[in-house]
Amino acid sequence: MDNNTLIMLGFLALMFVVFYFLIIRPQRKRQQDHQAVLSALKPGDQIVTIGGIYGEIDSMTDENLVIKVETGTLRIARQAVAYKQGEPSK
Repeated sequence: MDNNTLIMLGFLALMFVVFYFLIIRPQRKRQQDHQAVLSALKPGDQIVTIGGIYGEIDSMTDENLVIKVETGTLRIARQAVAYKQGEPSK
């Protein structure tokens, strides 16, 4: 291998490391934080959905939540919860 090939391989390795620390690692951290929020939900929690609907959890299963809103109740997917009210969104 000549010197140019080693420089190119080093540059590619450096690009991957930068890509990992700037994009992959923060995204993985956000996903873990969101999973922690979803697993800690319980009836009575005030939530905001990804679509911007505010409500209170009335009942829940592994896949769905029934939330109380001003005009009645809605059944939503658990993954549709953006965050709990009162907690900072990231």
